[in-house]
Formats: sequence, C-alpha cells, structure tokens
Amino acid sequence: MTRPSFLPNANPPAGSSVAARAWERGLAPFRGRAASQMLPRTRLGGPMPWVIAIMVALTVLAAGGALAMANLAAQARSDLAGGVTVQIVEADPALRDAQTRRALAALEDMEIVQGMRRVPDAELQALIEPWLGGGVRSEAVPLPALIDVDLNGAADAGTLDDLRAALGPIAPDARVDAQAQWLGPVFDAISALRWLALGLIVLLAFTSAAAVWLAARNALNANRGTIEVVHLLGGTDGQIARIFQRSAIIDAAIGGAVGLVLGAIALKVLGAQFAALESGMVAGGGLDPVDWLLLALVPVAGAAIALLTARMTVLASLGKMP
Repeated sequence: MTRPSFLPNANPPAGSSVAARAWERGLAPFRGRAASQMLPRTRLGGPMPWVIAIMVALTVLAAGGALAMANLAAQARSDLAGGVTVQIVEADPALRDAQTRRALAALEDMEIVQGMRRVPDAELQALIEPWLGGGVRSEAVPLPALIDVDLNGAADAGTLDDLRAALGPIAPDARVDAQAQWLGPVFDAISALRWLALGLIVLLAFTSAAAVWLAARNALNANRGTIEVVHLLGGTDGQIARIFQRSAIIDAAIGGAVGLVLGAIALKVLGAQFAALESGMVAGGGLDPVDWLLLALVPVAGAAIALLTARMTVLASLGKMP
C-alpha cells in the first residue's frame, strides 16, 4: 500500500529508542478520535432520504388505517353492546299487531330493559325501498314488526335466552337477535384488515433496514482506502461506525420528517372523503390525539432502525477487513 503523504514515515526508524519515540509523537495527532475525522462526513447516499420518506409515508398510512379501523370496531361494539332487535314475523297484520303490543308490554316490565322503540312501518318501507323499489305495498310483501331494545347490560347469550323465554308464550312469532351479531362478518373483515396493515408495517420496516444496509455497504466500499489508513493511524471500528451512524440518522431524520408530513396529509384527505359519506359507523373510525401521537413516533422508530442497521452493518464489515 502506498504511504500517505501526511505520514511522517511509513515505518519507525530502527536502532534508536529516542528516534522511535519521536516518530510516535509525529503520528500521535492522527490517532484515535482525530484519525476518524479523516473520513468524509457525507450522507450514505443521495436517494436515501427519499427512500426513507416513502417508507415512512406508507407506514404512517398503514398504521393510521389500522388505528382508524380499531377505533371503528370499538365504537361499533360499544354502541351495539346492549342492542337487541325483536322481530314479529307474522304475515297476518292483525295477529302481528296483537303480538307486537303484548311484546311491548312484557318488555316494559323487565328490569334488564333500559328503553325500547317500535320502528314505524314508514321507516321499514324506506329501508327496503333501495332493494324492492318505491311503492311496495305491505299486502304484497309482508314486513315484520321491529322493536329496538336497549338493555342495561351486554346482550349476551344468557340475556337473549331470558328474553326469548319471556316473549315466547305471548308472541310465538318473535325472533330475538343481538344487533352486534348482525355485524359479525363486518368485525371479522375489520380484524383481517388490521392484521394486514400490521403485516405491511413489518414488511416496510424490513425494507427500510435493507435499504440502509445497502447504502452503508456502498459507502464502506467507496471509502475503503481511507478506512484502511484510519486503521493504520489508530482509529477504532467504533469510531468509524459512529461516523456512518451519524450519516444514517441524518438521512432518516430528513426522510422521516418528509414522510410523516406526506402520510398525515394523505390520512387527512382520506378522512375527509370518508366523512363525506355521512355514515354513522364510518364516522366512528376517526383518529384521536393519542393516535396522532403514535403516528408521530413512526419517524423515530425509522431513525432507530436506520441507526442500528448502519452500526451493525459497518461493524460486521470492518471486522472482516484485514
């Protein structure tokens, strides 16, 4: 290897301890921390901040979607926890009305019932109109009588059995169902989407680590000659690794900030689009301040991943260098 011009001598002078100590003093300014200053303090690579920005933006979108769906499911379960629907399925209007009156009277005397309301026939007609069209007559399509019941507690299996036992003798055509059961498939779909979002977050984390690993390896190869000189001057692997760590965290900080802003803007736009649907269930899927705080931690986690990846990559590569 060619002797660098800034070294006093390539080898210490032989035959004199005084000359050897003088050679050591001439090399001393280049040892340790000072030797590590010889490496350029450039970032790991030009596109790295943008790669990290894209990863952080996608992670914020996935995490925001998972949090919104969790809030939506929790709000829906809370609203429907004590909800029960009683249907009087009887084609004869007179018998249907008689059973409905008896069921309302029985429900009013139950302590577990907090409130109830019979759904008007006009409201039922409006509910089926999108499927059957307007002007459908009850004689042609008999509609059941619906009673919305609010319980003091949760509508569990035991409570539903008690309601069926109480209504069975006086309203034999009554069907008692928990409102939350109707949305069971919806809750299952929301849960599947949440797990999909979590899987996407994990994949994005691995992709970010792989991008930092590649950038660190390229930076090491580009500065290999300088690193060998720094080793000869007494620079340690830890000192060299800290230089690349600083480069990685600067790239991660810049990219993370840009990605957080882009992801937050996308979430705001999507939230406004869903809010325009004016659906009560969708409205329960918003993000609260705690959720936004968790999303703000995504760039911090990205910087930590970049820092650890760069350090492990550099130390592993330096350990293999002669």
